[in-house]
Amino acid sequence: MFMKTVLRNKHHEFEPVWHAQTILLLAIILQLLLPDIYVFGARYLLIGLEVLLLVAMSFTTPRQKAFKSLTRRINVFLLILLLGLANLYALVEIARRLLTTGHISNGKALILTAINIFLTNIVVFGLWYWEMDGGGPGERQLAEKHEQDFLFPQSQNPAYKHPNWRPTFIDYLYVSSTNAMAFSPTDTMPLSRRAKLLMLVQATISLTTIALVAARAVNILS
Repeated sequence: MFMKTVLRNKHHEFEPVWHAQTILLLAIILQLLLPDIYVFGARYLLIGLEVLLLVAMSFTTPRQKAFKSLTRRINVFLLILLLGLANLYALVEIARRLLTTGHISNGKALILTAINIFLTNIVVFGLWYWEMDGGGPGERQLAEKHEQDFLFPQSQNPAYKHPNWRPTFIDYLYVSSTNAMAFSPTDTMPLSRRAKLLMLVQATISLTTIALVAARAVNILS
């Protein structure tokens, strides 16, 4: 019984990164599925760098509940930068082709690409929120209330909060998903100006993807 308690406590000493790595791997696979005309630069060089950074998360994230790691932050922000810029390039390239030439006749391929961009956008901003809130995993444990960027329902209703509850990547992925679909926050509120600005940028990208790209694809198919 004592050993089980020790193992259980040890398990909760740090926030695991495998759930973030799994979702990010799916985002990288989505990039592999993009048509060549929407890929910036050398596809496999970009994917290779992203995979290296993804694996590096396991080694740059300290296995502690509270920590501060510049190496980890650089690692994660480089991953956000590569994924985000590649996804933004795909969206801009589609918009440019639609607005300047209009020579996109394959509605099925276009709508699949729009879904690809939309889903990748959710993952990128989920990762960004996770790393930003209260200084990110590790620092968030020690952050004061006024230093936090998001207010979760558990913090608003202490009666429903588990004593050991803390937001993980999945919680921020949910925040990103609802913001992308509703174009506004739902149950989790942004507190800081930087959080509000990021949510505004994400909602704008999502709206552009749906209104411009998906609408055009439906028009082609009809």
